[in-house]
Amino acid sequence: MPKTVKIPAAKAGDVLFNVEEKVFPDHKAKPGDKAYIFMHTVPFEGSVGLVNMLTATRLVRKGFDLSFVLFGPGVLMASATRGYPSVGAEGFPGNMGYNKQLKTLMDEGAKIYACRFAMGALYGMREDDLIEGVKAINPLDVLDINIQAWQERAIVMTTWTI
Repeated sequence: MPKTVKIPAAKAGDVLFNVEEKVFPDHKAKPGDKAYIFMHTVPFEGSVGLVNMLTATRLVRKGFDLSFVLFGPGVLMASATRGYPSVGAEGFPGNMGYNKQLKTLMDEGAKIYACRFAMGALYGMREDDLIEGVKAINPLDVLDINIQAWQERAIVMTTWTI
Protein backbone atom coordinates (compact mmCIF):
# COMPACT_ATOMS: atom_id res chain seq x y z
CA MET A 1 0.00 0.00 0.00
CA PRO A 2 1.52 3.36 -0.97
CA LYS A 3 2.13 6.10 1.59
CA THR A 4 -0.65 8.66 1.52
CA VAL A 5 0.96 11.25 3.81
CA LYS A 6 4.39 12.58 3.06
CA ILE A 7 6.20 14.68 5.62
CA PRO A 8 9.94 15.12 6.11
CA ALA A 9 11.49 12.58 8.50
CA ALA A 10 12.72 13.95 11.81
CA LYS A 11 16.49 14.22 12.09
CA ALA A 12 18.93 14.76 14.93
CA GLY A 13 18.66 18.29 16.27
CA ASP A 14 15.04 18.85 15.19
CA VAL A 15 12.84 20.28 17.93
CA LEU A 16 9.47 18.54 17.75
CA PHE A 17 7.83 20.05 20.84
CA ASN A 18 7.28 23.44 22.41
CA VAL A 19 10.15 23.38 24.88
CA GLU A 20 9.77 27.05 25.85
CA GLU A 21 6.27 26.94 27.38
CA LYS A 22 6.07 26.22 31.12
CA VAL A 23 2.52 26.11 32.47
CA PHE A 24 3.17 26.33 36.21
CA PRO A 25 5.39 28.77 38.15
CA ASP A 26 8.91 27.66 39.06
CA HIS A 27 8.24 26.99 42.75
CA LYS A 28 11.10 27.06 45.25
CA ALA A 29 11.17 25.75 48.81
CA LYS A 30 10.51 28.12 51.65
CA PRO A 31 12.90 27.97 54.61
CA GLY A 32 12.34 24.70 56.47
CA ASP A 33 10.38 22.97 53.67
CA LYS A 34 11.04 19.24 53.51
CA ALA A 35 10.57 16.47 50.99
CA TYR A 36 10.70 12.69 51.33
CA ILE A 37 11.04 10.15 48.56
CA PHE A 38 10.37 6.50 49.41
CA MET A 39 11.64 3.91 46.91
CA HIS A 40 10.56 0.27 46.93
CA THR A 41 11.67 -0.68 43.44
CA VAL A 42 14.07 -3.03 41.69
CA PRO A 43 17.04 -1.24 40.12
CA PHE A 44 17.32 -1.66 36.34
CA GLU A 45 13.79 -3.15 36.06
CA GLY A 46 12.39 0.12 34.79
CA SER A 47 13.11 3.81 34.74
CA VAL A 48 11.21 4.75 37.91
CA GLY A 49 14.23 4.56 40.22
CA LEU A 50 16.41 6.84 38.14
CA VAL A 51 13.52 9.20 37.33
CA ASN A 52 12.76 9.58 41.03
CA MET A 53 16.43 10.23 41.76
CA LEU A 54 16.43 12.98 39.14
CA THR A 55 13.23 14.41 40.66
CA ALA A 56 14.88 14.24 44.09
CA THR A 57 17.85 16.17 42.72
CA ARG A 58 15.49 18.88 41.42
CA LEU A 59 13.85 19.08 44.85
CA VAL A 60 17.24 19.58 46.53
CA ARG A 61 18.15 22.26 43.99
CA LYS A 62 14.83 24.01 44.68
CA GLY A 63 15.88 24.25 48.34
CA PHE A 64 14.05 21.34 49.98
CA ASP A 65 15.59 19.44 52.89
CA LEU A 66 15.37 16.02 51.24
CA SER A 67 15.34 12.52 52.70
CA PHE A 68 15.52 9.59 50.27
CA VAL A 69 14.37 6.31 51.83
CA LEU A 70 15.27 2.98 50.21
CA PHE A 71 13.42 -0.12 51.37
CA GLY A 72 12.58 -3.51 49.90
CA PRO A 73 14.47 -3.96 46.63
CA GLY A 74 15.23 -0.23 46.62
CA VAL A 75 18.16 -0.87 48.97
CA LEU A 76 20.00 -2.44 46.03
CA MET A 77 20.32 1.05 44.53
CA ALA A 78 22.78 1.94 47.29
CA SER A 79 25.12 -0.99 46.72
CA ALA A 80 28.75 0.12 46.81
CA THR A 81 29.84 -3.23 45.35
CA ARG A 82 28.15 -2.78 41.94
CA GLY A 83 30.29 -3.00 38.81
CA TYR A 84 31.74 -5.42 36.30
CA PRO A 85 34.35 -6.76 35.80
CA SER A 86 35.37 -4.96 38.99
CA VAL A 87 33.68 -2.84 41.62
CA GLY A 88 33.00 0.60 40.20
CA ALA A 89 33.56 -0.43 36.57
CA GLU A 90 30.69 0.32 34.25
CA GLY A 91 29.67 -3.06 32.78
CA PHE A 92 27.34 -1.30 30.33
CA PRO A 93 26.49 2.37 29.70
CA GLY A 94 24.49 3.62 32.67
CA ASN A 95 25.44 0.67 34.90
CA MET A 96 26.68 3.04 37.61
CA GLY A 97 23.88 5.59 37.17
CA TYR A 98 22.20 4.82 40.49
CA ASN A 99 25.46 5.11 42.41
CA LYS A 100 26.42 8.36 40.68
CA GLN A 101 23.01 9.94 41.26
CA LEU A 102 22.89 8.94 44.94
CA LYS A 103 26.35 10.48 45.39
CA THR A 104 25.15 13.65 43.63
CA LEU A 105 22.17 13.82 45.99
CA MET A 106 24.38 13.44 49.06
CA ASP A 107 26.94 15.93 47.72
CA GLU A 108 24.10 18.45 47.36
CA GLY A 109 22.78 17.89 50.89
CA ALA A 110 20.21 15.07 50.70
CA LYS A 111 20.08 12.34 53.30
CA ILE A 112 19.85 8.75 52.01
CA TYR A 113 18.54 5.90 54.17
CA ALA A 114 18.45 2.14 53.53
CA CYS A 115 16.37 -0.41 55.46
CA ARG A 116 18.46 -2.99 57.32
CA PHE A 117 15.77 -5.67 57.05
CA ALA A 118 15.74 -5.52 53.25
CA MET A 119 19.53 -5.39 53.16
CA GLY A 120 20.09 -8.43 55.36
CA ALA A 121 17.00 -10.62 55.20
CA LEU A 122 16.26 -10.17 51.52
CA TYR A 123 19.60 -9.48 49.82
CA GLY A 124 22.43 -10.49 52.16
CA MET A 125 23.89 -6.98 52.08
CA ARG A 126 25.98 -5.72 54.95
CA GLU A 127 26.04 -2.11 56.09
CA ASP A 128 29.62 -2.06 54.81
CA ASP A 129 28.20 -2.77 51.33
CA LEU A 130 26.39 0.59 51.23
CA ILE A 131 27.69 3.60 49.35
CA GLU A 132 29.58 5.77 51.81
CA GLY A 133 27.20 8.29 53.36
CA VAL A 134 24.06 6.14 53.07
CA LYS A 135 22.62 5.53 56.55
CA ALA A 136 21.23 2.10 57.40
CA ILE A 137 17.96 2.26 59.37
CA ASN A 138 15.81 -0.10 61.41
CA PRO A 139 12.81 -1.44 59.45
CA LEU A 140 10.51 0.17 62.05
CA ASP A 141 11.93 3.54 60.99
CA VAL A 142 10.25 3.25 57.58
CA LEU A 143 6.82 3.85 59.13
CA ASP A 144 8.12 6.46 61.57
CA ILE A 145 9.78 8.50 58.84
CA ASN A 146 6.43 8.44 56.99
CA ILE A 147 4.71 9.74 60.14
CA GLN A 148 7.42 12.38 60.52
CA ALA A 149 6.87 13.51 56.92
CA TRP A 150 3.12 13.78 57.56
CA GLN A 151 3.69 15.77 60.77
CA GLU A 152 6.03 18.13 58.91
CA ARG A 153 3.51 18.61 56.07
CA ALA A 154 6.31 17.66 53.68
CA ILE A 155 6.14 16.73 50.03
CA VAL A 156 6.07 12.93 49.86
CA MET A 157 6.64 10.75 46.80
CA THR A 158 6.32 6.99 47.21
CA THR A 159 7.07 4.44 44.51
CA TRP A 160 6.30 0.74 44.82
CA THR A 161 7.21 -1.71 42.10
CA ILE A 162 7.75 -5.43 42.36
